[in-house]
Amino acid sequence: MSRPAVLVTGGARRIGAAISRRFGDAGWHVVIHCCRSYAEAQALADELPSAEVVRCNLADGDAALAMIEDLAGRLEDWRALVNSASVFRPDDATALDVGISWEAMQVNAVTPAMMSQAYLRQARSEGGRRVIQLTDQKLANPNPDFFSYTLSKHALAATVPMLSMAADPADRIYGLAPGAILASHEQSEGQAEVTHRLNLLGRRTGAGEVAEATFFLATGPLQSGQTLFVDSGQHLLAQPRDVMYLAGKEDSAR
Repeated sequence: MSRPAVLVTGGARRIGAAISRRFGDAGWHVVIHCCRSYAEAQALADELPSAEVVRCNLADGDAALAMIEDLAGRLEDWRALVNSASVFRPDDATALDVGISWEAMQVNAVTPAMMSQAYLRQARSEGGRRVIQLTDQKLANPNPDFFSYTLSKHALAATVPMLSMAADPADRIYGLAPGAILASHEQSEGQAEVTHRLNLLGRRTGAGEVAEATFFLATGPLQSGQTLFVDSGQHLLAQPRDVMYLAGKEDSAR
């Protein structure tokens, strides 16, 4: 295959789908990973010039490693791994839920770390390999909500400098920290339109901006080990709660 290849985990929906489209539009072969969204993944793959779907539950680390091994054995120029998939379930700083915490740490941090290590050991690429870990602006702007999710994203962020130090000089590992982009859980579009503007620029950051940043990291000259925030300055604020819970307060202040 003459095209460079990218694996986008969680690449069938939401931000992952925007990332898949960006690489597809640039002529890459896009491997769209999904767990339960197979129909959406296949529909997206059918729209792209060169794409395929792989299915795996990232809570199963062995299955994820088998997926990496299979792709490494048949992709001739596998240039990028984008760890975009995550679980985002509510718990808070006063009551960690053990089940939610285990799932978040496994899916959002442990499995992506294992996949990154396997990718850097096994994948072939003519232009150097890139690992891009999607974290969250909560790294710099924490709040007590989604406690286990936030813990897991801090753990994933810790892999960026450590993997960079251990990697081959031709390889690069990056973090990419989005802010509030799409409506979550029971949040309405109207609420999202209000709360997702709670940043320094007073604008809503788009999924396409995250996709563009991902493509830049996969192709650009940025030094390995860095994290890029794409959040219109949200991480520079101090917000007491996750923005999805601030809609009522913001509406009442208008």
